[in-house]
Amino acid sequence: MLVVIGSLVVLSCVLGGYLLSHGHILALWQPSELMIIGGGAMGAFLSANPPKIVKGALQNVAALFKGPTYRKQDYVDLLSLLYDIFSVMRKQGLLALESHIEDPQSSSIFGAYPRLVNEHHLIEFITDCLRLMVGGNMNPHELEQLLEVELETHHHEAEAPALAVMKMADALPGFGIVAAVLGIVTTMSQLGGDTSQIGEHIAGALVGTFLGILLCYGFVGPLAAAMESRVQEDGKAFECVKVALLASLRGYNPKVSVEFARKSLSPQARPNFQDFEDHLKDAARAGAAA
Repeated sequence: MLVVIGSLVVLSCVLGGYLLSHGHILALWQPSELMIIGGGAMGAFLSANPPKIVKGALQNVAALFKGPTYRKQDYVDLLSLLYDIFSVMRKQGLLALESHIEDPQSSSIFGAYPRLVNEHHLIEFITDCLRLMVGGNMNPHELEQLLEVELETHHHEAEAPALAVMKMADALPGFGIVAAVLGIVTTMSQLGGDTSQIGEHIAGALVGTFLGILLCYGFVGPLAAAMESRVQEDGKAFECVKVALLASLRGYNPKVSVEFARKSLSPQARPNFQDFEDHLKDAARAGAAA
């Protein structure tokens, strides 16, 4: 929603200031300039990036209008899922998790949180880490190094569409200059003709430069920045899992391990301790009733 509001503010302020300075709005309507700038930038974007980056960019732009991937309740569910996993580990041992790790879709532990089970990347990250703990006999230091490498790779791939869109934004002023130069070429071909037409062609050429800069700094650049911020915020869930797993491997009890994880979340999304306690009490009552 803020992306739409911000774009409307940019558009209204730029056009409003132009009109207040006695400009004519129709003079800015130059379809040929838009075609050169927009089409050239899009063609360069397609040439520079593999299909998965192009597809990821489209998905990330669409996701900006749907709100955050993980809301506070999702983090409560994630912390509760980790607590359930650590409780099984503490009471029954690591080997008791094997069946849950191999088929999380039919697992009684993972199945209690259907919203999270649909987040395939997150569940795969959790199960891969648990698989290492079950079969790898790794110490916390070794696991931490491995998880940091995996998270760095994950974040790099997740941010690639945003970086590609940012590079496209940086190219827009250049395509604006291309449109302006082509407009000047058209103007030079009209020398000796009607003076009013020459003025229109020069104005159209200048509009090309204006549009390239406006699209770069007013729309596409901020869109790429919003995509990058969203990726970083979504990555907090993976950081949360990493912190919890390392705390558990170091011997902390389930509640303390989950508290370490809760503290790693951003203040805006972090559920308070009472939210988590209430959730555990409700789950305990539901289990007793069953």
